[in-house]
Amino acid sequence: MSTKKKLKRNIIIGYKQAVGAPLLETSGVRTNPPMGRLVFFSFVSIFSFLVTFSDVMIPQKHVMALPLSTDSRWIVDENGQRVKLACVNWVSHLEVMVAEGLSKQPMDAIAKRILSMGFNCVRLTWPVFLVTNDTLGSLTARQSFQIHGLLESISGIQANNPSIIDLSLLDVYQAVVSSLGDNNVMVIVDNHVSKPGWCCSNFDGNGFFGDQYFDPDVWITGLTRMASMFNGVPNVVGMSLRNELRGPKQNVNDWYRYMQKGAEAVHSANPDVIVILSGLNYDKDLSFLRNRPVNLTFSGKIVFEAHWYGFTDGEAWKNGNSNQVCGRVVDNMMRMSGFLLDQGWPLFVSEFGVDQRGTNVNDNRYLGCFLGVAAELDFDWALWTLVGSYYLRQGVLGMNEYYGVLDWNWCEARNSTFLQQISALQSPFRGPGLSEANPHKVIFHPSTGLCVLMKSMFEPLRLGPCSESESWNYTPQKILSVKGTYFCLQTDDLAKPAKLGIICTDSNSKWETISDSKMHLSSKASNGTTVCLDVDSSNTIVTNVCKCLSKDNACDPESQWFKLVNSTRSSTMIKPLSRMIPTLNFPSKDFHGSS
Repeated sequence: MSTKKKLKRNIIIGYKQAVGAPLLETSGVRTNPPMGRLVFFSFVSIFSFLVTFSDVMIPQKHVMALPLSTDSRWIVDENGQRVKLACVNWVSHLEVMVAEGLSKQPMDAIAKRILSMGFNCVRLTWPVFLVTNDTLGSLTARQSFQIHGLLESISGIQANNPSIIDLSLLDVYQAVVSSLGDNNVMVIVDNHVSKPGWCCSNFDGNGFFGDQYFDPDVWITGLTRMASMFNGVPNVVGMSLRNELRGPKQNVNDWYRYMQKGAEAVHSANPDVIVILSGLNYDKDLSFLRNRPVNLTFSGKIVFEAHWYGFTDGEAWKNGNSNQVCGRVVDNMMRMSGFLLDQGWPLFVSEFGVDQRGTNVNDNRYLGCFLGVAAELDFDWALWTLVGSYYLRQGVLGMNEYYGVLDWNWCEARNSTFLQQISALQSPFRGPGLSEANPHKVIFHPSTGLCVLMKSMFEPLRLGPCSESESWNYTPQKILSVKGTYFCLQTDDLAKPAKLGIICTDSNSKWETISDSKMHLSSKASNGTTVCLDVDSSNTIVTNVCKCLSKDNACDPESQWFKLVNSTRSSTMIKPLSRMIPTLNFPSKDFHGSS
């Protein structure tokens, strides 16, 4: 037996000898020691059962080995270790056909900014005609801007990116990919449209096979040329076949006919890239795959993509109760696309996003629900969008993009609070090769992007970085305990901080998920009142009356939304002893747990 195991065994034996029996068994049945035994409850015994043993390991930095492939529902590298795509969309498919923002900032500065915001990947859009229409593809960047009267943009590019102004549009696209690669940013090459321009509507001629601008043969030619162009370019890790199929011509049979042809064409031209297939109805519907999988000559490279915005469901979030809307929308998402994860396919939510000004009620309510699901399912994703402003969009010069993560000048993050909200989701919680710690749960708070953790022995539980979260265990008896210790989460009284205790069989130690959102954690206070876990203005974890469970459409429940997330990733640091010894909450009368 190792020294560590012997130490753990001896400490536990010493504790049991001191108090007579363990206070928390897996069955949920407690054996209470006689009061006389408390005399022997020494500091050594207290110390022994507080220390967390084997669940905190020193994490090792993962160096990706490209190319990527798939392992069941996960995207993995060449060594079989999970790689989570945490991407941002960079628009390059509009009329000018030059990646947006290059008149505002140097290409390298934008790439570095992407990385500094925590993204490891860009979904870089392109139109089919860029590679199939020689007249368009041979235009230089300068000529393309001149055609659209964008003289100010030419001046901006000459100042910030002078080396590309007289390159062909195809060479500019390749230069952007190269700059991202120089900064260790992966690229998903996304065929967004055929004819360059803003996407999307049912009648724009770009929606489905056979539409005015969407010739399937020309499309496959474009895919083949683009795949060949980036064969051997290591940071181009994937190709998305087509964005948001839609319109009156869409049908399942043609989807299988052409998407399978497109996938085969890409794989034949570039077998290294993962091949990403979108669904119908603006990429909301992949339900037809439930009983009819794709039939391809290759495997280990297929990923499916879906889109999910607040406006996907109209103004349901603004007009309805957030808990009820969240429950209904998530159920629908699982029926339409989320089921693929259970079937062993990776799901890439390649577009989600919100108005970064924070004034859109519909978006704000949607976001908390989305982030909770994104943490729970731990899927790959791409935020819409990087773009702070456009050269020209829908006839408007310099249009401000309020969904953009960067500001109008492409200098700073538009909303740093939003970046905090998504930061925990930029790393994987679990997956192949991710075994820094034994399986456990973290308690994630979507509204802040933080997790429940202990700061010190003198402070209550607070929200903090998920990278520093305790490892929690949620038992069949509905007890939330700090894994590897005898501590469990308990409620005290209304508006009081939640606490950690060692008598873990009373009603104030049992936590159930309630409400349609499944994100309220409820328990019983000492007076029998049902309470929910909550967060106060100082980020302290408290318990309050459960709010907004149903009906009330004006109520905001998000301070009480928590998600128990499965994880095998550890803290980024070994926690100091003061973090391991929180304040004890002994019962005031006896070990029967009365108070």
